[in-house]
Amino acid sequence: MNAAWPGVAVTVLDRLTYAGNRANLEGADAGFVHGDICDAGLLARVVPGHDLVVHFAAESHVDASIDCAAEFIRTNVLGTEMLLRACLDARVPKVVQVSTDEVYGSIETGSWAEDAPLSPNSPYAASKAGGDLIALAYARTHGLPVCITRCGNNYGPYQYPEKVIPRFVTNLLTGRPLPLYGDGGNVRDWIHVDDHCRGIRLVAEHGEPGEVYHVAGTAELTNRELTGQLLKALGADWSAVEYVPDRPGHDRRYSLADAKLRALGHAPRIAFEDGLAEVIAWYTAHPEWWKPLLAEVA
Repeated sequence: MNAAWPGVAVTVLDRLTYAGNRANLEGADAGFVHGDICDAGLLARVVPGHDLVVHFAAESHVDASIDCAAEFIRTNVLGTEMLLRACLDARVPKVVQVSTDEVYGSIETGSWAEDAPLSPNSPYAASKAGGDLIALAYARTHGLPVCITRCGNNYGPYQYPEKVIPRFVTNLLTGRPLPLYGDGGNVRDWIHVDDHCRGIRLVAEHGEPGEVYHVAGTAELTNRELTGQLLKALGADWSAVEYVPDRPGHDRRYSLADAKLRALGHAPRIAFEDGLAEVIAWYTAHPEWWKPLLAEVA
């Protein structure tokens, strides 16, 4: 059973790739299945009998997608189609496809509405856009009751240290430099993982099939502003920052309009300052979790 969603039994299907960690699923062992969403036979055995499927599975590291996009296309596009087919065959009553604001590309001012055209710039974003379009096609062609959520940058405990907040925090804790892309002016919208999950749950319970919902964050910051907050919190100064060449095709700014989800009753609960302090405290207190991973992200 799931304490966060009383009365709900959860099955976790996870391939446990490099960023997967079985220890993060403590308490969910009874419902854990080690497997791949690209395995049609496995899906045919696991999916039937479930009232809801929430599709979190994705390759998500933009830098890795630039180096080689094949695994991103396999998981995020082909894997999405195979999972949706399994849900259709099993007549699953509700499916939620979890996606990203990156599918829209970059926006100079204002915020995207859910009907904004998709214009992804990175291979990662393109693969997620492909999965979203397949999900909408399954909704319209087959009547599959699938919703899509799109969210900004998540942060929280247990986040693999290739992502900027855990990477910068763990680098500061171990005396390593912070690699800041370009001029640090790229803007991202930050949301605590708990607020994101609350938004997904609301869409799972009340979202209309075939619709897209934005889960917006609580803080729109440049990467330089975020870096400054981390330096201050950990008692470091700008000498710890190492400016590195910008990422190819690096989107300048993301921003989501979330009135559609708020109309269902959603509002983020965790202020960024509070959430960031909590996350810094968690990584500071749990070096046994992240230190073995640092060699993989160096």
